[in-house]
Amino acid sequence: MTADHSAPRATIARRLESLDAATSLALLAGVDFGRVVFTRDALPAVRPVNHCLDEGQIIVRTRLSAAVTRATGEVVAYEADDLDPVRRLGWSVVVTGTARTVDDPERIARLEQVLHPWVDQPMNLVIAIDAQLVTGYRFVEDSQA
Repeated sequence: MTADHSAPRATIARRLESLDAATSLALLAGVDFGRVVFTRDALPAVRPVNHCLDEGQIIVRTRLSAAVTRATGEVVAYEADDLDPVRRLGWSVVVTGTARTVDDPERIARLEQVLHPWVDQPMNLVIAIDAQLVTGYRFVEDSQA
């Protein structure tokens, strides 16, 4: 699907507002879909995934055969947003941290009850991303303009 760039856009003034880590993580917790960015063959790779937040970590379920599984033990980025393409308002959050395999069977069982992948395939690996660097921005109306 391609965007209709000919549609009229809202003509409101906007500004970019930095968000603190707590606000950014709260926004991230309010959506269940984002993109994980990792290195594959020395190049950046991006995969859309759904997530949840648990114990301050971003949790993703995946398959052992998926490319993203090779990112465990590595630094990755996770990005999610909620943007209105017409009004050009919303927010975007990027979390950077180390991806780790979740090994605790009780935690895995609990996470499997709350995080349901969008694809109809067995997801036999749970990855946790530590929120070491959290950057968030909100596009807001600028009443000063």
